[in-house]
Order: sequence, then C-alpha cells, then structure tokens
Amino acid sequence: MRIAYIRVSAKDQNVARQLEAMKDHNIDRFYEDKLSGKDTNREQLQAMLHFAREGDTIYVESFSRLARNMLDLLTIIDQLANKGIGFISLKENIDTTTPAGRLQLNVFGAIYQFERECSKERQREGIDIALAEGRPYGRPKLEVNEKFMEAYKKWKLKEITAVAAMNMAGYNKSTWYNRVKEIES
Repeated sequence: MRIAYIRVSAKDQNVARQLEAMKDHNIDRFYEDKLSGKDTNREQLQAMLHFAREGDTIYVESFSRLARNMLDLLTIIDQLANKGIGFISLKENIDTTTPAGRLQLNVFGAIYQFERECSKERQREGIDIALAEGRPYGRPKLEVNEKFMEAYKKWKLKEITAVAAMNMAGYNKSTWYNRVKEIES
C-alpha cells in the first residue's frame, strides 16, 4: 500500500502543494496533520505509523513534513525500516526501498551524528574554559527566599500540598525539590 503523510504547521495553511506532489504516485491512503512538527506526538502521524504494515511505503513531499529535525526523522525512518516499511521523500529524492536511497539516508545520519558530536565537544570546551576562569555557567539558581521558606514550612507542617507550595513559591517541580534537597541536607 502507498501511504502519504501531509503536514502543515497551522490550520489556516493550505495542503494543496503537497497533495499536488502526490498525484503521480497512486497513493492509496492519506494522513494529514495541521500542527507544528516540533514533536512526533501528532495524532495522524501516530495513526499512520500504527496502520502501516510490512511492504507498505510512506510518501512525504519533503523530510520537513515528517520531522523537524534529523534525529526525529532518523528515529521515525528506523521505526519504519524495522517494520519492513519503505520511505520516499519526493523533494530530496530519497527512496529507502532501494540500496542507493538507504545509503543516502545513512550518509545524512552520519553527517548529523558528526555535527552533534562536534557541537557537544565545543560545548564541553566552553564549560571547561568557564570553570578554569572561575566563571559560572548554566542557568542561574533561584535563591531560597522568604516566599520559598514560607511555602516550605507550610508544606512540611502538611498545611498545604506540594503543588500548592510550589505555586506559592513560584517554582516548578524540579526546582522545588532541588531546593528542598539543598536545605534538608
């Protein structure tokens, strides 16, 4: 079965261009999302991944319609490959049902991995330099202030719930518990 996945970022955007690109490919079934590609938890994407079976092929107009970044793209395509499902991106002319298409995708993946490792290396070097110079790095810690202490005391006395204490102090869950751990240790 030939399955097409169509995505635009907003409800008022038009899918006509992507539908036009699919015309010559005898698509049997369409899945369409009208939301941002920032994560892969999109209703129609998940429905398509669940529906597709071994021997099927997923068509997209462009990589960017399926995933916003290379990691998500490679993860989705790996899922498809593990189920015996092919993938074709029309714009980039990649077809994982062929050896050349799989090679192209692996080259993209290798380049992505290389850039990711270089980026982490540069980040580590920057952190090491900051530490050597005695400069702080990272997000500054929220100070334990009076609002926090008041909320903490009420929470410890079981006068309020943890959620109410977090709201009272203006902290999110992880910051709240990190500060609690600091003052209790």
